[in-house]
Amino acid sequence: MELDEKPAASATEQRRDYHHGDLRRALLKAADAELTDKGVEGFSLRGVAKRADVSHAAPAHHFGNTEGLLTALAAEGFRRFIAKQEEREADAQNDPVSRHVASGLGYVDFALSNPALFNLMFTSERTDRDEDELCNAAAAAFDKLVSQTKDIVGRDPREDISAMTDVVAAWAMVHGLASLMNSGRIAVLQDMPIDQRDRVLADIISRSIADRATDAI
Repeated sequence: MELDEKPAASATEQRRDYHHGDLRRALLKAADAELTDKGVEGFSLRGVAKRADVSHAAPAHHFGNTEGLLTALAAEGFRRFIAKQEEREADAQNDPVSRHVASGLGYVDFALSNPALFNLMFTSERTDRDEDELCNAAAAAFDKLVSQTKDIVGRDPREDISAMTDVVAAWAMVHGLASLMNSGRIAVLQDMPIDQRDRVLADIISRSIADRATDAI
């Protein structure tokens, strides 16, 4: 080694190189991988720390405990969930029903690509459902469906019980499809080529709301 050559940074020093925001992103990415591999029951802060190559104390220091990290991961999941829906909507025709159907396809896309995270977001008891970040992220996803339904039926679901019933029906339809496909209960769809599956799913999703659009015209 040359006299003016610095030795390679130790693992400890590398861990200290994380900026505050970078550490959060690194931990959430590691948490997602840990959840995918181990499931919520096998999830551990130690496993997350190992994946992120940080000290064992880092996840707890940043998120408090396992529930805190899983709650933050669920909130991040909802943001990614909305982004996936918006990806589909960007390719849809510019009318309310087409956007709604595309959003539903994005819903299914996300669920099939992230089954463990999807379950954490919607069914796990290991998150704090009253935590502000998670509440806001989940509310944003619900508000998106409420807004789409309002555009289709011409009434505000938050003021009209019939329109809110449409929201719940549409949500139940697409969430049921996603959950059944994740559990392998609709093999006929899962065995189809993706393009064909999308056409069938689009037809199913549209049935939950298309007839209501006629009422609004």
